[in-house]
Amino acid sequence: MRHNANMTTAASPPSPARPLTGPQKALLKLGLRRDIDLALHLPLRYEDETQITRLSEARDGDVVQIEATVTASEVTLRPRRQLLVTVDDGSDTCTLRFFSFYPSQQQALATGKRILARGELRGGFLGRQMLHPSFKTAGGELPQALTPVYPTSAGLPQAYLRRAVQGGLARAELTDTIPTEYLKKIGPQPLWGLKSSLSFLHYPAPDVALATLEDRSHPAWQRLKAEELLAQQLSQLQARRARAALRAPVLAPQPGTGAGLAERLQAALPFALTGAQKRVQAEIARDLGRSVPMHRLLQGDVGAGKTVVAALAAALCIDAGWQCALMAPTEILAEQHFAKLVGWLEPLGVKTAWLTGSQKPKERRAMLALIASGEAALVVGTHAVIQDKVLFHQLALAIIDEQHRFGVAQRLALRAKLSAEAQEPHLLMMTATPIPRTLAMSYYADLDVSTLDELPPGRTAIVTKVVNESRRDEVVDRIRGQLAAGRQIYWVCPLIEESEALDLSNATQTHAQLSAALPGVFVGLLHSRLTAPEKKAVMAQFTSGMMGVLVSTTVIEVGVDVPNASLMVIEHAERFGLSQLHQLRGRVGRGAAASACVLLYSTGDAPRLGETARERLKAMVETGDGFEIARRDLEIRGPGEFLGARQSGAALLRFADLATDSALLAWARELAPDLLDRHPVQAERHVARWLGAKSEYLKA
Repeated sequence: MRHNANMTTAASPPSPARPLTGPQKALLKLGLRRDIDLALHLPLRYEDETQITRLSEARDGDVVQIEATVTASEVTLRPRRQLLVTVDDGSDTCTLRFFSFYPSQQQALATGKRILARGELRGGFLGRQMLHPSFKTAGGELPQALTPVYPTSAGLPQAYLRRAVQGGLARAELTDTIPTEYLKKIGPQPLWGLKSSLSFLHYPAPDVALATLEDRSHPAWQRLKAEELLAQQLSQLQARRARAALRAPVLAPQPGTGAGLAERLQAALPFALTGAQKRVQAEIARDLGRSVPMHRLLQGDVGAGKTVVAALAAALCIDAGWQCALMAPTEILAEQHFAKLVGWLEPLGVKTAWLTGSQKPKERRAMLALIASGEAALVVGTHAVIQDKVLFHQLALAIIDEQHRFGVAQRLALRAKLSAEAQEPHLLMMTATPIPRTLAMSYYADLDVSTLDELPPGRTAIVTKVVNESRRDEVVDRIRGQLAAGRQIYWVCPLIEESEALDLSNATQTHAQLSAALPGVFVGLLHSRLTAPEKKAVMAQFTSGMMGVLVSTTVIEVGVDVPNASLMVIEHAERFGLSQLHQLRGRVGRGAAASACVLLYSTGDAPRLGETARERLKAMVETGDGFEIARRDLEIRGPGEFLGARQSGAALLRFADLATDSALLAWARELAPDLLDRHPVQAERHVARWLGAKSEYLKA
């Protein structure tokens, strides 16, 4: 296959011995460090520069390439400064219009120059024109392949990037690492080789059906997706096997101590465990009783009772004579956990320490001493738990709530707190965002997953209504009725300050409006700019029932538990993600009172909501099942929202789509163990090619 004729020798990857140029820095910013990285940097779209269209044969609206002579070129100042270039290809004339241009471009478009120009042809009162077309000097052979347009960043021109990619593709080692018999199991249609697939996708022939490139159904795309999914499955399997070779403390009850702490805790609870909680508790107990580090994800819908399962796991750890740490992403959530765990465990003789970044030095020193001595068997806190000055006496179990909010480095830091040599702590990660099956098979394949799929009795169904912003007064009337019945209300806003880009009501303005509309009602305000003590004071007022309405940003998304709150109003609901809406809705319905969630939306200047926003709001009305919400969210938004920071340092799937490539995922999942066992060298090369050093992050 012939490549684009106007491409020259590629730019090499930047050398560390020399100062980096602007484009080289931009390459690194895009993660393009190795030749294979460049080879796998595929085009966003293509331009057809293989043929020339005569102006007389082109239709308005067509994107065409013309070869023409410049007959006039001038800079005009009205209605604004612009460069107007008239060209004639012998069949008709056209005006090239530039609002942004350089002197060098003026010279290249001087009268008499023969040029190739490519752009969208538009008709108009003043004749046909192209707005900011691409252009170059005419002459030489036309390219034989479509011209790639790559994802780029500031300071990295397409021409430089094209040369860099072409060079990386030429230098990269692209021998196949997947045995032929494995590829035959994908299906009857033979897949292309890796090298031919990449060459084709960078420089496709002009007669290719563009639809097969756009929907990634072309055999070349199928090969790349199969390669990527197999690399992911191999790296996850390697991480799981590497962890199986490590050792962790065996957390079995000490002999002669009578009833275990977990049994005594369960007996003291004012409620009975659900069947799902009992099942998950048994799964965790089995893991903790082994010498292999537990690496388990506990997933459950909003209100499924994950905290009590975490408390029982902590009790098993403490009963065996070790320490347990629980880390939450926000101080509000950490404090909720702390209050519950202290209430459950301190009456049973367990001393608990509390660590946050906002503590006063004297209190912090006292807590650090309790932790270092081992007197505090349970440590609850925020990121402060993993700071260097925090020394555990003997940490054996780390529990991370809302794990997707923590980066890989933070989880690794917590695991490194185990002081015993050659041992790893057990790790229990929790999430209130249920993981769809295809996501669990791919990004969470290295984890054991426990699911709380049963809500405790007493949780009331939440009625969800979608209401236009124009009916805001009706919502305020609804609030008055709830307040009269002795209930409390959340009102959630997406922004704290005014934004010119997004015309959204801010929390401060909404607080003032509601305070004026509800005289005599205590309306509180909670947002991320408040100090930790201020947030604590606001939440205490709401939890105690003193405050009738709490206007808040999304800091109350998880963990807040006020059974008397029966109405959740989410302003500009169209701006929120689906799982975030579900999390916010879960703040109500936690008591016996009938509860409702009102999704206030605004279309702005548009006549109607966008399709994605409509799908999200429709899903919220149709189902309260977190697992169904998660499935739809994956379809609407892709995996990024679920993963959060879990894969920091390890690339998300760039080419495969979990919604459409489930068959390829199943193929990769089935064959990864066999490839790793029978062809370990090829498996290692395959992972290194696709992930490089990023696969190291999977151990977190």
